[in-house]
Amino acid sequence: MVAAANEKRLLLGGEWIDTGDWLEVRSPYSGDVVGRVAKAGADETRRAIDAAERAMQNPLPAHKRAEILVRVAAGLGRRHEEVARVISDEAGKPLKAARVEAARAMSTYTFAAVEARKLAGEMVPMDAAQAGEGKLAFTLCRPIGIVGAISPFNFPLNLVAHKIAPALAAGCAVVLKPASQTPMSALLLAELEEEAGLPAGWLNVLVGPAAEIGDVLVEDERVKLITFTGSSGVGWKLKERAPKKRVNLELGNATPVIVTADADVTAAATKVSQNAFAFAGQSCISVQRVYVERDVYDAFVKTLVPLVNALKVGDPADEETDVGPVIDEDARERIIEWIKKTSGEVLAGGDLDGELIRPSSTPSTKRSSSQTARVTGSRRESSRAASTPPSGRHKSSTSVASRSTRRRRSARTRCRTAESRIRAIPARGRITPSAR
Repeated sequence: MVAAANEKRLLLGGEWIDTGDWLEVRSPYSGDVVGRVAKAGADETRRAIDAAERAMQNPLPAHKRAEILVRVAAGLGRRHEEVARVISDEAGKPLKAARVEAARAMSTYTFAAVEARKLAGEMVPMDAAQAGEGKLAFTLCRPIGIVGAISPFNFPLNLVAHKIAPALAAGCAVVLKPASQTPMSALLLAELEEEAGLPAGWLNVLVGPAAEIGDVLVEDERVKLITFTGSSGVGWKLKERAPKKRVNLELGNATPVIVTADADVTAAATKVSQNAFAFAGQSCISVQRVYVERDVYDAFVKTLVPLVNALKVGDPADEETDVGPVIDEDARERIIEWIKKTSGEVLAGGDLDGELIRPSSTPSTKRSSSQTARVTGSRRESSRAASTPPSGRHKSSTSVASRSTRRRRSARTRCRTAESRIRAIPARGRITPSAR
């Protein structure tokens, strides 16, 4: 299933360094070692920030930034299958889903390259006030500075691309900390950046303890922006610790679906079965609960359950696999415990297929003004309360065990375009009056 184990050094200041300490990367499916990565700590993080600071002393013009981003997109295209297999090996993501992620990363870089050439300020008329007659102002977009980026395990390539590509498009150097469970994709992407001609120091990739690396990123005043994708608890605490920095958070949510009486029940059930269990539900936009109007509830459940049971669970390297493993044993045990504690009948799954959890769904048995639906597929330690529509309209709330192990970004932030990401991350404006 997995490729031969290989070693990856860290990219720091344009050099691939060996720290003498290594982290093993294991397949979530087989437990085999798929790679070893040099382990970084606080010292390497400070050196990476030094390198990023030096890099930004020689700004890259917009056309150069765009050209580099285009070359990275082309590199992802040339090595598409290799990239997909790295994702699959280290994350346990089914190969067909890993290929989609690789293609999405190509699009991320393509969009960023377009925006690199378009980032500009605005002309502002000043004659709204008498003193402004005959004058105008303009804003200039300038790089905000060094970006500290922290990415999760569930999209080890494209979420890294979401952090690197917009920052580089805007002229910001990056210090990246990918998830320790899935660092191989990020380091492969760093190789492509280097091959594309990105000068030393503009991208630095460190793998290691979040406490050590994250603490330095938060405390060092040279890091002007932190972008974090992960759990709400960690994200909000990080923001509290960095009140003087710009902090962009992409956190988790509850991802409900509402099926109305006039809906196409077959289409709705098909979409729910697909989007609840893709990548074993380890995405914040995996469907976690479904509210169904009374008139179509029975028909919806009757249609959904066979579709869920038909999903193929197995080796993520198998072309036919729909659902692979969750990221680690702790996640698996936690989800099994959630399923055991559910108050509703388990209509699908609820047990193991070897070491893999079968896709599961349970109807809620509770009815109240604050309907509680157990969500067994997110990083919640208890059920969450959700508002119930007007009394009598819904027969039940179906909680889908999507088996995610992390709460990730909200659907709204995840669906933002590359343009909005770029404009959110790097720019600060300056208004300068001038004579018309």
